[in-house]
Amino acid sequence: QVQLVESGGGSVQAGGSLRLSCAASGSTSRTYFMGWFRQAPGNAREGVAAVGSDGSTSYADSVKGRFTISKDSAKNTLYLQMNSLKPEDTAMYYCAANAGRASAIQALGVLLRFGYWGQGTQVTVSS
Repeated sequence: QVQLVESGGGSVQAGGSLRLSCAASGSTSRTYFMGWFRQAPGNAREGVAAVGSDGSTSYADSVKGRFTISKDSAKNTLYLQMNSLKPEDTAMYYCAANAGRASAIQALGVLLRFGYWGQGTQVTVSS
């Protein structure tokens, strides 16, 4: 089992940047695939970006070219660099992880159903 703690959220103006972090603890010696999700009030939780156990990455169309996911295995930390933020990016952002092997494309679907989750960090983008 793994515990996840997100940080780095906040309030920014449109066009600004934030970097989210997700620190993992627990059974981190295993191979994991991980991802970032977000949920705005009244909306379903949606996948934003993922990194597969093979190191591949995948992004939602809405964030391609603006967000970058990365993982520092030595620090057991997942990051999401968010640039050119838009008001529609406003949401609670969650980190998720699960053990095993999955490509980034597979990861978001699997994590949504079977992932370990953090408590979330709020991102608010004003126009």
